[in-house]
Amino acid sequence: MVAPGMSDAERRPLGSPSLKRTTRASVAPSMSSSFVLRTPRLLLRSFRADDAVPFHAYRTDPEVARYQGWTAPTQEEAAAFVARQEQVVPGTPGTGAQIAIELQASGDMIGDVFLHTPREEAEHARIGFTLARPFQAQGLATEAVRRLLAFTFDDLAKHRVTALVLAANARSIALLERVGMRREAHHVQSTRFENAWADEYVYALLRAEWEQAARHPGT
Repeated sequence: MVAPGMSDAERRPLGSPSLKRTTRASVAPSMSSSFVLRTPRLLLRSFRADDAVPFHAYRTDPEVARYQGWTAPTQEEAAAFVARQEQVVPGTPGTGAQIAIELQASGDMIGDVFLHTPREEAEHARIGFTLARPFQAQGLATEAVRRLLAFTFDDLAKHRVTALVLAANARSIALLERVGMRREAHHVQSTRFENAWADEYVYALLRAEWEQAARHPGT
């Protein structure tokens, strides 16, 4: 999956020079930390304390972590991370919000999406996503990322969304292209992966492109 923004995406900020004016996108949405977005099969919601167990399980799965930039957390570290994320309001400038993905049919927490809003580039955002292995290859990650993009463009009025992905991560690349993102940059040997230098791609989408696709689906 795409790195959720806690490593390479954070070390390598993307976008235009800092914005000086105040815009709709530079103000955090008016909501409590109890945050919920719905899709036909999923809830995207704030983390809860009982998410620490499934969060730890998929974060320590080597296959899930293969293309990510994290170090596998201990149970204590996972619980502390979840507790911190419970208080984060997605879209607040200067924050990285990890948002739980819950399967509506069972109530299981099956992964997370990530939304980073830079403090100095408040009209920009970066995204990531991670899904537990039993729930992959069912269109669930695509459904979650589409809903996250809708929130980011339609509710937060962001101008531009980016994602950073290893060039070897074919499945995540396919997902980003399915949701309408385009490959904008190729970073050659820019990061370490499996004890060797590896390439990364930057994918991007503008709000104008998102709105155009909504007006003309399938084109």
